[in-house]
Amino acid sequence: MKASETKLLKFLRKSEQFAVPIYQRTYSWTESECRQLWDDIVRTGANDDIQAHFLGSIVYIEKGLYSVTGHSPMLIIDGQQRLTTVSLIIEALARHLEGSDEIVDGFSTNKLRNYYLLNSEERDERRYKLLLSKTDRDTYLALANQSPSPREASYRITKNFELFQDLIEKNKRDLNSLCNGLEKLAIVDISLNKEHDNPQLIFESMNSTGRELSQADLIRNFVLMDQEFEKQQDLYNHYWYPMETSFGQEAYADDFDYFIRHYLTVKTGTIPKIKKVYEDFKDFRYESSQDITNILQDVYKFSEYYCALTLNKEQDPQLAEVFFDIHQLRANVVYPLLLEMYDDYKHYRLTDEEFLHASKLVESYVFRRAVCDIPTTSMNKTFESFAKVIDKTNYLESIKAQFLLLDTYRRFPDDQEFQYHLIRKDIYNFRRREYLLRRLENFERKEPVSVNEFTIEHIMPQNENLSLEWRESLGEDWQRVHSELLHTLGNLTLTGYNSEYSDRPFAEKRDMNKGFRNSPLFLNQSLGDTEEWNERAILDRAGILSTQALEVWPYPSLSNEILDRYRPDKRAPVARYSNYVIDDHHYLKPGAAMHNLFIQLSNEVETLHPRVVEDFRKFYVAYKYEGTNFINITGNDQFIGIGFYMPIAELYDPRKITEEVPPDRGWGRVKATTSIRNSEEIPYVMGLIRQSFDYLVETEG
Repeated sequence: MKASETKLLKFLRKSEQFAVPIYQRTYSWTESECRQLWDDIVRTGANDDIQAHFLGSIVYIEKGLYSVTGHSPMLIIDGQQRLTTVSLIIEALARHLEGSDEIVDGFSTNKLRNYYLLNSEERDERRYKLLLSKTDRDTYLALANQSPSPREASYRITKNFELFQDLIEKNKRDLNSLCNGLEKLAIVDISLNKEHDNPQLIFESMNSTGRELSQADLIRNFVLMDQEFEKQQDLYNHYWYPMETSFGQEAYADDFDYFIRHYLTVKTGTIPKIKKVYEDFKDFRYESSQDITNILQDVYKFSEYYCALTLNKEQDPQLAEVFFDIHQLRANVVYPLLLEMYDDYKHYRLTDEEFLHASKLVESYVFRRAVCDIPTTSMNKTFESFAKVIDKTNYLESIKAQFLLLDTYRRFPDDQEFQYHLIRKDIYNFRRREYLLRRLENFERKEPVSVNEFTIEHIMPQNENLSLEWRESLGEDWQRVHSELLHTLGNLTLTGYNSEYSDRPFAEKRDMNKGFRNSPLFLNQSLGDTEEWNERAILDRAGILSTQALEVWPYPSLSNEILDRYRPDKRAPVARYSNYVIDDHHYLKPGAAMHNLFIQLSNEVETLHPRVVEDFRKFYVAYKYEGTNFINITGNDQFIGIGFYMPIAELYDPRKITEEVPPDRGWGRVKATTSIRNSEEIPYVMGLIRQSFDYLVETEG
């Protein structure tokens, strides 16, 4: 290795040619990085006290890995983004100066091109000082030749060149700062010798300025860098380049790391951290002992599945529709399961109909949980291991069974839970509201409605200062009705006439020209026959729509006989933790004032899960899951006290009946308390207890 500091323009002028190897990433600087470099150059050029602006290092292999008719360009290991960006600035400046005198010594159209962009005495590819990789090469060479761009032009090359043209035009009265700044750009020139240096290790250790290398960049380099030239070309042209093309320039830059993460999850059964995908891919490659060609063939195959799932490239219209809907939910954790199912579908282990049905269950599972506000943090683990327990001889039945057997915080909300939350939830501020209304509107429609063409209408207006007509319609308790039901499903619809409807009374909205009575939308069908809009009408409509939702997002159905085949053979014996019994608790034992209330509450708690254990301790009754407390119960002659083992800040308690336990009170792990005095309070407090149970299972289970 040889390293020396030099000025970038001097470096370019003395160098014959640099080539970006096929294993390097494509040009990927965005407008943000380009503007930052532009600002740095202009600022440096305008300040005589600044002698140089350090651009970073340019690392290259002095002797190329291949030769074209005896010509061997230097292969760039690190620095292509900066070299390419500066070259785009120089070409844009050269075009602007066409026909002008030198504004600064050495800065004319011919000198800029012949010193820094071209080898003027050479022909063909030797003519250019910079040769980019396949995706970017033709676009860059067209710019250097001042010729039209190719049909499949590089998006980043094109956009950034246009940006620099625009910046130069806007600053055309003072280009001296730009020229002086380019002169001051400094780099560290690092040349490697293939025989003595390890380019891959050096590449991995680089912390260059500019855009951070993606995990996919590192993997591509790892796969291709050490191969002989012919194998490099074969692997790149047959597998890697088709993957880049299939994803498209923008999706490749944004999504490919996540695809590799999902691929590794399928293959290893473990979810890599997104910043460790490259390291885990290397481990997978070495541990699998497979030839790199076989691995790359498999990656390419799964990339085609992923593009079908996420980039609207599925050919089957029914599958394409459900894949689009799943993608709209932004639940990336489901893709390891979907990728494995897609592979089985392609290998005829899963029929078209079964794959479609299973995919709809995945969509339903994700959406029902979102509506029911079940924490999402557990879903990655659910889908990481889901495929492991599928019986592929009874594929769809097995998938249904596994969904039905998920419990506690991983559960598939049943129809009752889903419908309850859907009717009462603040849908207007729900981040999946457009998805929800689109799916309800278009269910079983042969001619789907584009929801994007409509706005969301509050039938009962949002305006807090409701008109007298609206107040009379809603009744004496209009303020409560407005507060509780304004943003709920029953009061929301779609319309193209939001401004016309405004805050008009319901009858006017219904009967006016283009009103609800004449609306072609499914969501408005029941409104045409509704006489008055009040609490009962809102809840009735919510009931209609939520019943429809049960068909849109189905719940898996299996007989108990079939489901029992998939249950664990035996439940492990329940441990006994102490020798205390209920008679040791004066206020809870039979005959005590709180005994019946305690029994009612205890029975409810034990229904949370078969593994919940009641443990009588000296001063309280603990309720455990897998040996760990999630609540405890105490009593006196007035009420039953409940202690929660979860932070009060994470406890959703709209009635605010819980109190925080200060750390110095000496109650161990109890973080919050509340109390109940009668059985009417049990349903609400059970909602709090379930949260504490779910918190335990999620954080420690």
